[in-house]
Amino acid sequence: MKKQLREWKVPSILLTSLAIAGVGDFIYLVAINLIVYQMTGSAAAVAGLWIVGPIVNILTKFWTGSFIDYRSKKKVVFATYLFRAGFIALIPFAPNIFAIYFLLVLLSVAKSFFGPASMTYIAMLIPRTKRKRFNSIRSFTSSGAFIIGPAIGAVLILSTSIHTTLLITAGFFVISAVLLLKLPAEEEIASASIPALTVAQVIDDFTVVAQFVSRNKYISFIYIGFLLIMVFSFAMDAQEVVFTQQVIGLSEMDYSLLISITGIGSVSGGILLSIFSSKFTLRGMISIGLLMTTVGYVIYAFSWSFLSVTSGFLILGFFIVFMNAGISTFYQNNIPISIMGRVTSIFQLLQSVMQVIFILAVGVLADYISLRVTIVSLALIMLLSAIVFFFFIMKPQKAKYYLEEEESSEKEVLV
Repeated sequence: MKKQLREWKVPSILLTSLAIAGVGDFIYLVAINLIVYQMTGSAAAVAGLWIVGPIVNILTKFWTGSFIDYRSKKKVVFATYLFRAGFIALIPFAPNIFAIYFLLVLLSVAKSFFGPASMTYIAMLIPRTKRKRFNSIRSFTSSGAFIIGPAIGAVLILSTSIHTTLLITAGFFVISAVLLLKLPAEEEIASASIPALTVAQVIDDFTVVAQFVSRNKYISFIYIGFLLIMVFSFAMDAQEVVFTQQVIGLSEMDYSLLISITGIGSVSGGILLSIFSSKFTLRGMISIGLLMTTVGYVIYAFSWSFLSVTSGFLILGFFIVFMNAGISTFYQNNIPISIMGRVTSIFQLLQSVMQVIFILAVGVLADYISLRVTIVSLALIMLLSAIVFFFFIMKPQKAKYYLEEEESSEKEVLV
């Protein structure tokens, strides 16, 4: 027992750091939506918050991986925490909406570094045999943040003010950064060995990623395909408020309750997976999680009442935890750590491009056809894609890519 506690000391600190930052993200999301709406009175200005992140990713992901892979991942994650804390703390002092959007762009830049750096740092710090449980617990904490974050944000805003809430939120990221200081770096990087961040270096790193994709088609197909399917869900989520209120006919109170119920479903799935993760195979987590998540979206797309949409969101919330934990573990087990930052950045670049295209396309289609037909079409395509993926994941000859023990197929995926 004592040995297990010692083995999980470092993962526990990392999980706590990530969880606190996750709660901070959701508190910030509530506050920034309100402050933008109060300053502009424009729903379009609030909707623009959905676009800032993907656009910034498109502009930065070309070179973030090249920066991350040659530097300490711990230091990069630490810096992103502090930058996010600083930028959030500055929002209450912004004189106008343009200054706020400028700070939002800077926050998105910091997050564009955080994603690839944290993914790589987790793979470095957590042994292969513990990654599935680690990612399961992280999915649980993320689900918890989905409920706790907005709740804390609402309480803070009602009891203090939006500006005070943002300052407190900045403190969450400072705490996460302090916890990170207690963790090992897991790498020694000589400053003299770090190449200059030039156009030639970025092009060379693109070539490395292209070579990896070419030599590891199955791994790339599974992950890029997963990102594409998630783009469908992102496009539907962007229209969620309009769809539930104007098409299904829910009130704002119904919608708020619906989001809480979805969070409860995610937390329930997260608790189950955290306790019994050893009982689930990695392939089972990904395939069943993906398939049932899309079933949840299909039920949502065809819903006509609060009860029917609730059932869809409960299924979606419960199984998305399995899907996220499974695909994260698959990714960390099959992408070499030496190039993980670059590969992650390029994949996320592709995802961001698709997100912008899909959000705009869904908006146009909803005007020319109808929002119901558009959402139903997206959900059915998503379900069909998930069924195809189910068969690709469960192929017996592909079992080597889902091994959890140390004797892995890593030597086969090196560039």
